Amino acid sequence: MDNSFNNFSLKEEENIDIKQEISRYLRYWPWFAVTLAVTLISAYMYLRYAPRVYQTYSKIKILDESEGLELPTSAFIFKRKNINLENEIEILTSYLIMNRVVRELNLNTNFYEEGTIQTSQIEALPFGFKQIIHPDSITERLSYKLKIKNNGIDVTNLNTEKVFSFSGSTTRDSDYNLPFEVDLNVNGSKSNFIGNTYILKFNTIKSTALSLKSNIKVESIGELSDLLKLTIKGESKELSEKILNTLMDVFDKDGIYDRQLISKRTLDFIDDRFVFLAQELDSIEVGRQDFKQRNNIVDIAADVGLGLEQRAQSDEELFQIEHQLALSKLLDNSLKNNPESDLLPSNIGIDNSSINVLISDYNSAVINRDKYLSSGGVNNPMVKQAVEQVESLKANIDKSIKTYSNQLEASRKQLTLRNRRFSGTVAQIPEKEKLLRAIDRQQKIKESLYLLLLQKREEAAINLAITEPSIKVVEYALSGSNPVSPKSNIVYAAAILGGLLIPFGILYLIFMLDTKLHSKEDVTKINSNIPVIGEIPDVKKKEHIIFDDPNARTALAESFRILSSNVDYILPIKDDGKGKVIYCTSTIKGEGKTYVSVNLSLALSSINKKVLLIGADLRNPQIHTHIHEEKHKPGLSNYLHDTNYDWRDALINGFDKHPNHQIILSGVIPPNPAHLLTNGRFKKLIEEAKEEYDYIIVDTAPTILVTDTMLISQLADATIYLARANYTEKNLLKFSKDLTETGKLKNVAYVINSVGASRSYGYSYNYGYNYGYGTKD
Repeated sequence: MDNSFNNFSLKEEENIDIKQEISRYLRYWPWFAVTLAVTLISAYMYLRYAPRVYQTYSKIKILDESEGLELPTSAFIFKRKNINLENEIEILTSYLIMNRVVRELNLNTNFYEEGTIQTSQIEALPFGFKQIIHPDSITERLSYKLKIKNNGIDVTNLNTEKVFSFSGSTTRDSDYNLPFEVDLNVNGSKSNFIGNTYILKFNTIKSTALSLKSNIKVESIGELSDLLKLTIKGESKELSEKILNTLMDVFDKDGIYDRQLISKRTLDFIDDRFVFLAQELDSIEVGRQDFKQRNNIVDIAADVGLGLEQRAQSDEELFQIEHQLALSKLLDNSLKNNPESDLLPSNIGIDNSSINVLISDYNSAVINRDKYLSSGGVNNPMVKQAVEQVESLKANIDKSIKTYSNQLEASRKQLTLRNRRFSGTVAQIPEKEKLLRAIDRQQKIKESLYLLLLQKREEAAINLAITEPSIKVVEYALSGSNPVSPKSNIVYAAAILGGLLIPFGILYLIFMLDTKLHSKEDVTKINSNIPVIGEIPDVKKKEHIIFDDPNARTALAESFRILSSNVDYILPIKDDGKGKVIYCTSTIKGEGKTYVSVNLSLALSSINKKVLLIGADLRNPQIHTHIHEEKHKPGLSNYLHDTNYDWRDALINGFDKHPNHQIILSGVIPPNPAHLLTNGRFKKLIEEAKEEYDYIIVDTAPTILVTDTMLISQLADATIYLARANYTEKNLLKFSKDLTETGKLKNVAYVINSVGASRSYGYSYNYGYNYGYGTKD
């Protein structure tokens, strides 16, 4: 099986002639030249008038606040412990940020300058322009055309095709209620703009922000780098640079605002607590003063001995616990009075690390929730998730505060019981002193809490004032000097490639769909066992008869001389001295069998051979057209039908310069040509003619639909089978192959007619033979 496959592959490779394939395309080099010229001219025109698109880029570094300036207690500063560049890219390209950029630069209003062929975008109008309509009031696309004329300004509403005409240099003080005003005398003179046309396009904020979001590309520079590269493409370099610089500024301000928000919330919380603590301190001091005055207390003796020291130590511990309880109560009140789950003060002095961590996580979750709420609806899955996270952390904080308070209460009870044991040692201390100590203790708690909050307030104020930027601008927006689109080298390369591929593709399809034969190679590929003994060239001037002058030296004349010589090689060698019979036939009409029969007979006659040309195509005779005789002149059909008619009476000398050449025409067209050809008289004619002539050339009928030729084929010594280049279908050659292999035709050889004919393939021919009486061959 492998050997068969290899033999098949080798055979296929042998059938492919690379040189021939190349030459068949090179014949059409004018097509390639014209197409290449057209594509190059088109590329030039495209490059000449296509809008230039430039790429603008900038670079920023995302700052990690943990590496910046920190105060001793910097828990109030919101920190990103790890920089996630993907999150930063999403925030940078978010709709919220784009919306702010669009509003700041008024990007929903675009300006274009209309040229003769090209309309290009510009950053702003070169004269005075004032937008009257508010950006949020634009609910649909609006387009206006401004045409500057000598006597004024024409404004066309492109949505309604309504034209507004203004005399002078401004559109102010008009009743047309346009969404803008222009003044040609601002930033220049009206004469500078006469004849110019400008287009104004208004779009909605949302669609402009979404378009900007899709046009800006943000990517990280390297895997380990914390730098981001921002790129945008546009026709106006100035506008693109403004957009990127504004985008970086808006993003930086957004990050700064996020970090300042906690400090602001902390300041608000502490200010609220100051009012409450001030009132309590005033109440305690007034009560202490009243207590001393009522009990005439000036000084209290110090406690004595070990009991007093133990009592003091126990009191100190009890003080710390009560201090923590007060802070827990304050935090619990703040949590309960916070129904909207706003930010909580962090690190206000509670000695419980888990509560402090929960407060920090809670504040971070609140900020994320507020961000998502500002850019998405309440039904957004990310918003719901953020809200659930805030509520979960809030519940955990409340639970932790209660647990911590319960622990403090238990500790206080234990210390109270221990103080009672020490009371015996200080029994001499008056009850009044005990009450006074309680008052002093409450005063100290409030004072220390007041001082602590005052310190935190100052820290928050400092953090608010020294908030670091979110980003560091590595490179402000820069635009390339060369446009990224269109690129001339790519356009010209594509033009050259297209100029070569388009004609190649067309020719390839033509060749692939072409079913006609064109050369000797096409014949030998289909039937290599039958020789090709002649190729008759195509001539522009249809000289059907070329042997009026036996001495002609044209290419066509030489081709028939070669054919006449080659015919001798396929004829059998006989020593009986009789003439040789040569049939000329074809598959279908129009392949030139009559034309070749006449000229082959003349070529043989020109070498002093006696030649008889017989028109045996009784259905569609054509020989008479070449010698200008009547179609129905007596001939072969008359001889075959009338036993008393001598075929010699039908002989015609059609060519004066060929005395050895005679013709028998087909005669009257009979209704039964097949019957006449098989009645024996045609065989008798051939046998008698062989005694008098050296060659008998028989112009027979085509073979595909009629059997006339096959009925008399055994009388031939050789059969010339005609095929016409650019006319004969390759499939039809299989029919001649079958006739040869089955022995229906004797000693067959191919002759190819019209070799080198035009390859326009415009014959619109089909397999319908349509062979009938009265039609031309």
